[in-house]
Amino acid sequence: MGSPVKRSVAEHQRAVLAALEPLPARDVPIGSAGGAVLATDVHSRTPIPLFDNSAMDGYAVRRADLIGAGPDHPVTLPVIADLPAGTSARPQVGPGTVARIMTGAPMPPGADAVVPVEDTDAGTTTVTISAEPAEAAHIRRAGDDLAPGDLVLRAGTRLTARHLAAAAGAGHGTLAVHPKPRVAVISTGTELVDPGTAPAWGQIPDSNSYLLAQSVTEAGGTPVRIGAVPDDESEFARLLAEVSPDVDAIVLSGGVSVGAFDVVKAVLAPLPSMWFGPLAMQPGKPQGFGHLADGTVVFALPGNPVSVYVSFEVFVRPGLRRLAGDADPRPVLVDGVAEVGWRSPPGREQYMPVVMDDGAGGPVRVRPSARRGSGSHLVGGLAGADGLARVAADVSEVRAGDTVAVLRGVS
Repeated sequence: MGSPVKRSVAEHQRAVLAALEPLPARDVPIGSAGGAVLATDVHSRTPIPLFDNSAMDGYAVRRADLIGAGPDHPVTLPVIADLPAGTSARPQVGPGTVARIMTGAPMPPGADAVVPVEDTDAGTTTVTISAEPAEAAHIRRAGDDLAPGDLVLRAGTRLTARHLAAAAGAGHGTLAVHPKPRVAVISTGTELVDPGTAPAWGQIPDSNSYLLAQSVTEAGGTPVRIGAVPDDESEFARLLAEVSPDVDAIVLSGGVSVGAFDVVKAVLAPLPSMWFGPLAMQPGKPQGFGHLADGTVVFALPGNPVSVYVSFEVFVRPGLRRLAGDADPRPVLVDGVAEVGWRSPPGREQYMPVVMDDGAGGPVRVRPSARRGSGSHLVGGLAGADGLARVAADVSEVRAGDTVAVLRGVS
């Protein structure tokens, strides 16, 4: 039997995204919607501003009473009311009277301009005004920003602070969003022990579940870190059945190659909805992807830490963004210039962890973050990586000065 045909990185990425749909929308309080993707357009329910109001601390006046006023011709008028922001009072400003008014307070009937306090003596019973106001001076008109029914936010917007402020100002207390995916993170391997404990001979710390859980958070999901599980097929199958009803996706690391104890592949490969195979990729060659019988999405990644990091950035992050409602979740690449040269395996698309230097207005310059390059076990070098340099499969050597595509990491 021949070796299975390798998928390209692009083919696997397309297969992952084609198999996923955004999670069904739900209404959430606006205070909980930050970071989520809007599922429907948002229109203003009210005019913004809601009413004519003062843009300054000062005095609401009838402009006709102040024609010709100036430093040499001040005008003194009685103050009939004090109007702070939030007041419900509506005093009538008649000829020859003014109302003291604060920024944001509704304009009282009869007044058609605001004189800033700086152009007065700041009186409270009477006020002396030494400037003639312009027509409609310092008045914010109702609906100047938005009229009822105007579009505020488009579906597909990932909600930030400014989006939430606009939606709140437009009268919305809840928003329809695609929920952040809940993602279980499981590392497989009898050799794995909790970080910080003294490993016995042959044991190693479980770094993958922490790498993946934080990566899920940075991708906008909610991680459920299960941690490390031993290479026991029945225990692994039981754990999947227990976890899957409470999550939208499961990310596994380890056990996907052709070894005798590759528990992930042993349990999941028989499912018709799962795919396992090699990719023309370095690191990250063995991969698996599909769905459990109950429909839960499964990403099955290799076990070496750099392979896990690369696989997450290239496949899992875009997949989680699709579940979260992003219209175009594919990784964004920028051009970089190699500061030093390195080798790349022929026939495999390489993702080299690199340090990025944006320089002083020049092109982004990159160099490998680990002294020994892109070895899939070199987890220490990941700490210094700002991104991943992608080297095409038909390139076997990157030379200093060559242009490479770079996937910028999350800072």
